[in-house]
Amino acid sequence: MKAKLVTACFLLGAMTAAVAQEAQKLNTPPKVLTISREFVKPGRTGTMHEKTEAAFVQAFTSQKWPTHYLAMDSISGKPRSLFLTGYDSFEAWEKDALAVQKNAALNTALERAGYTDADMLADMDAVTLACREDLSLRPATDLPRMRYFEISRFQIRPGHSKDWERLVKMYIAAWEKTADVQWATYEVAYGAPDGTFIIFTPRKSGAEVDHAFAEGKDFETAMGEDGMKQLRELSAATIESSESNLFGFNPRMSYVSEEFTKADPDFWGVKTAVAAHPKKKGEEAKK
Repeated sequence: MKAKLVTACFLLGAMTAAVAQEAQKLNTPPKVLTISREFVKPGRTGTMHEKTEAAFVQAFTSQKWPTHYLAMDSISGKPRSLFLTGYDSFEAWEKDALAVQKNAALNTALERAGYTDADMLADMDAVTLACREDLSLRPATDLPRMRYFEISRFQIRPGHSKDWERLVKMYIAAWEKTADVQWATYEVAYGAPDGTFIIFTPRKSGAEVDHAFAEGKDFETAMGEDGMKQLRELSAATIESSESNLFGFNPRMSYVSEEFTKADPDFWGVKTAVAAHPKKKGEEAKK
């Protein structure tokens, strides 16, 4: 009886540890992040695009593919959808890409999905980012319960990387006293000009956006006139350009894990039917 009890306790502890590790993985920003951008044609956003993207989700789901991705749609800026895939390393990214290439059934399904989806798109591109934990503030977050990402892009002037690090760390030092301020910083590795940094700020609701603007005024007050002057001067010398946009998570186009879905099933459990695949020229003649 004692041995059974010890075994049961061991198994329970192992299960608890596994759940904790999975939760940490869900909520911790990946070391490497790939982003595919699809610029959607006018009039093809919403349900039309969701139906063609559902074919990609179905393709990965049918193969029980272990690598997942998060989809989101632009609320500001040009109509576009982003697809974010995280990896523990560049080696893990390579292994996933090679595994996809070797899976004939998956490749066929993805090609068919891409053929249909292409009619929705005006353009597309991709970028690969590396996490900068030293320039992030409380980056771990309850991602499944978030609904938006505020994504800010900063282009740093050549030769000013150290100034940029100093600038961000000044913001970190000022915001560390505020418990609800957080962001994850990434540096472009491939696909965009050197010196490009992307900052992701998670938001649960529009009310959080309102709160953030109010906190901005409090930040200026806390920094004081001299502190804000120093920040403005350093920003002007360091930042060549910047832009911020808001994106809403789209569960219908996302391929997320079962654990991710269970965290908020009412939101992430919603799916869209796959659009009918159009026949390529000559397919009817072959029948």
